Amino acid sequence: MNIISIANQKGGCGKTTVAINLSSCLALKNKRTLLIDMDPQGHSSLGLAVPEEQIEMSIYDVLCAREDKPLTLDKITWQISKNFDLAPSTVELAGFEQQFAGVPGRELKLSQALQAVKDKYDYCIIDCPPSVGLLTFNALRASNGVIIPVETGYFSLHGLEKQLETLELLEQQCDQKLIIKILPNLYDVRTRLGREMLAEMRKRYSDRMFKTHVNFNIKLKESASLGQAINEYDSSSVGFKDFSHLADEVIVIFEPSISKTPDLSAEIDELAERAAKLLEESTKVLGSEPESYKQAPAEKKLEMIYGVTQTPEGVKFLAKFPEAKSVAIAGDFNNWSPAETLLKRVEGFDGDWELLLPLEKGRHQYRYVVDGVWQHDPYNNYVESNPFGELNSVVEVE
Repeated sequence: MNIISIANQKGGCGKTTVAINLSSCLALKNKRTLLIDMDPQGHSSLGLAVPEEQIEMSIYDVLCAREDKPLTLDKITWQISKNFDLAPSTVELAGFEQQFAGVPGRELKLSQALQAVKDKYDYCIIDCPPSVGLLTFNALRASNGVIIPVETGYFSLHGLEKQLETLELLEQQCDQKLIIKILPNLYDVRTRLGREMLAEMRKRYSDRMFKTHVNFNIKLKESASLGQAINEYDSSSVGFKDFSHLADEVIVIFEPSISKTPDLSAEIDELAERAAKLLEESTKVLGSEPESYKQAPAEKKLEMIYGVTQTPEGVKFLAKFPEAKSVAIAGDFNNWSPAETLLKRVEGFDGDWELLLPLEKGRHQYRYVVDGVWQHDPYNNYVESNPFGELNSVVEVE
């Protein structure tokens, strides 16, 4: 079982929203998931419509159970949905630290409790309180990973430094190795500060950053107020897509064997053959076959051709729209005017459209306009929300 703490000593960074929706999306991907609410405020419980007055036993009772009369986690959990259970919290948990002050082994109470259910779940997500105390310490000692949600603001960067220092100190003093990942949260692409802070975070902590970032989305707030995870409230929202991508990334990071054992079926072989033909056409622009392409596994080669490719002559856009009669591109580089920049059909390939476009160095946003309908690039995973609640694709020209 992978145990992941959602922790940041700075409040207001969206820890509970991340904990609830990551847990729910992992469950949707057939991962048996337990969410533990370690915050005495009980926000995870509240955010999943579990009323405190109906909670007979909580995580507090498990942590405080006598050794001769243990209480296991499965006795207190609420089933939220398929593959998704919650260990709720109540205000009683606030007394845990004082009750166990000076007691040997007090920081291992949660770790010991999780041993009894380690074979029942694939993931345990722990929603930590916004402080560095015994409750958070219990969560971190039980974990093999930590996700730090960080709002893309100036003071959040300062708080992130402090959080990383705390985790590094924990690793050294307790001889514990943690997978530490930073999640940009509540990102608002409309603000210059948000864009600059996200860029600075990726520059400073590139090796620890998730590729995914969670955009500011009013649907996430609405779902929390109604006691629902975002997939139940609005599965078409940007918020759900962000957390679904985050869950995919978490699975790859914490279960690396999955990403190393692709199913090379006959369909993949056929796609690889088609990719080779496309590459032959693209060498007219590229000049030679990229070394990275030669070394890539078969199922990845098609992905490396569709999408955006930087060449000495410019950026090549290649997409597949089999039913399209016209495909244009609109972006900040052409004043968002699709009439200015049209893609051409690729001869010999049904439904493939391409364009070689010289772009200045820097970061550019764009969208495709397919038969008059605006959409993001389905072959480019680097996206950001726009002021209209939709997605813009992003390319960074070096």
